[in-house]
Amino acid sequence: MLTEQRCDLIISGKVQGVGFRYSVKLKAESLGLKGYVKNQRDGSVFVAVQGETVVVDDFVNWCYQGPPAADVCGIEKITRGIEEFREFSVRY
Repeated sequence: MLTEQRCDLIISGKVQGVGFRYSVKLKAESLGLKGYVKNQRDGSVFVAVQGETVVVDDFVNWCYQGPPAADVCGIEKITRGIEEFREFSVRY
């Protein structure tokens, strides 16, 4: 039986202006995940992601690297309740 999880990520470092949101969207879609990504005013990137637990864990591990121009310093992961996301989107 597959289990589903939802979590929020706050990704810090050099993560704005380097294509991070677009790369997150492409990676999430390629893994069949749903949720959204957006820039935060403090320079971090916020991600809400939902899907099969093992796939979400793989996605979180990928976020530590991100796109080539990114320099991720840390990720805060917060477990949340399941929502009804229809797709993975970039929010502004």
